[in-house]
Amino acid sequence: MKLHFPNPSRSFDENNNRVLFWGYDSAIEVSFYVETDALKRLCPDIGDTEKNYLLAFDDSIEKIQEIAEKQYAHGQKGNYSYILAAKDF
Repeated sequence: MKLHFPNPSRSFDENNNRVLFWGYDSAIEVSFYVETDALKRLCPDIGDTEKNYLLAFDDSIEKIQEIAEKQYAHGQKGNYSYILAAKDF
């Protein structure tokens, strides 16, 4: 089944240096984390602040969701948390 991303919320996880967002497979919530190195690959000129990482996420949302769908489709059954790293982009 294809993931849906009806929730536009995202947040910055300062402790792990990544942006968190969610997708849904029917009623199942799937968490995705985009590492800041991945965001820098997508938007090389961003600065190292929470605000800039969230702006880079917003600017790259379509590509990020595309990669999230691929990771989810190839993931292990029962896995509902994925990390998107620079190598994935």
